[in-house]
Amino acid sequence: MMPAASLPSGVALEPLLAELRRLSWGAADILLAYGRGEQPPYGFPPALSVDHGGEGPVSAADLAVNQWLLDGLAQAFPSAGWTLLSEETAKQQLTPGQPLPAEWLWILDPLDGTKDFLQGTGEYAVHLALVHGGRPVLGVVLLPELEELWIGLVGADGAAGRAWCENRAAEQTPARLSPRRELADLVLVASRNHRDQRLEQLLEALALGDTKAIGSVGGKVATILRGEADLYISLSGSSAPKDWDMAAPEAVLLAAGGAFSHADGRPLSYNNGDVRQAGCLIASHGRSHQQLCEKAEEAMALIDPGFVV
Repeated sequence: MMPAASLPSGVALEPLLAELRRLSWGAADILLAYGRGEQPPYGFPPALSVDHGGEGPVSAADLAVNQWLLDGLAQAFPSAGWTLLSEETAKQQLTPGQPLPAEWLWILDPLDGTKDFLQGTGEYAVHLALVHGGRPVLGVVLLPELEELWIGLVGADGAAGRAWCENRAAEQTPARLSPRRELADLVLVASRNHRDQRLEQLLEALALGDTKAIGSVGGKVATILRGEADLYISLSGSSAPKDWDMAAPEAVLLAAGGAFSHADGRPLSYNNGDVRQAGCLIASHGRSHQQLCEKAEEAMALIDPGFVV
C-alpha cells in the first residue's frame, strides 16, 4: 500500500526516490573509501582528520557526506518548498527554543555512529528524513557496510505505508517484522556502550528475552525491520539523542507497521525548538507496543519518580 501523505508542491515521488537512491549510494561510496583509507570520490579530500567537538568526534567523512547530501538535494530540486537541516549545520541554523519556519523539513544525519565508523565496527548509518508539520513522512536509512538501503513511505496520519530494503541493483525486499508477542520472547537491540543503572532496572522490570548489541540507531531499527529484534529503548535526559538520530529510523519503522513513541504513548515531535529526543522512547515491531509502554511507564514511576517519559 502506498502512503497517502503528500509531498511538497512540484515534487513527484518517483523522481525524488531516484535522487535519494543516487545520493545514498554516493554517500556509501564516500564513507567506504574513507573507512578503507582510499581516495574518496567526487573530489573530496583524502585525509581522515578527527575534531573532537562538544557533540563528539567529527571526521572528514561526516563533512564530505554532509556536503554531498545538501548540495545534491538543493541542485536536484531547486524550487522545492522545503528546508534542509543536518547535524553538521544545526549549530548555524538553529536558535534554542525556536523551531525553524519550515512546513517541510529535511532532517539529515550524514554519519550516524561516528564512533563506530572511526573504530571500524561497520555499524554506522546515514539518515535522511522528510518531516511535515513535525512528523516524518519519508525516511531513508543507509547501511553502507551491509549495502542495505531502507526506504519508508509513511501513510496518512502516521499509519503504516510501505517500507522496503534495496541493494545497489535496486532489488527490493519488504520489511519483515517478527511475529513474537510475549514480552518474555521479545529481542531487545541495544547499544554496545555502557548502559546506566536506570535502564538496567527498566530492562529487568520488562523481563524481555534475548539482547543484541548494534551501533547506530539506524542499524538498531534495521534489525527490527529484518525481524531479528523486536524493540529498542532510548532512556535519557539532557544528553538525549537528537532529531537527526531518530527521524529517519522512525519513518521507516512506522511505514513498515511498527511503532515509535514515548512510554506514555506520546508521539515523537520534530522541529519543536529542542532537538533533544529525551525521555523513555520505545521503538518496536508494534505487536506488543502498548503493553511495553504501559509496563515501562509503570516501572519508571518507581525507578525514577518525576522522570518525564
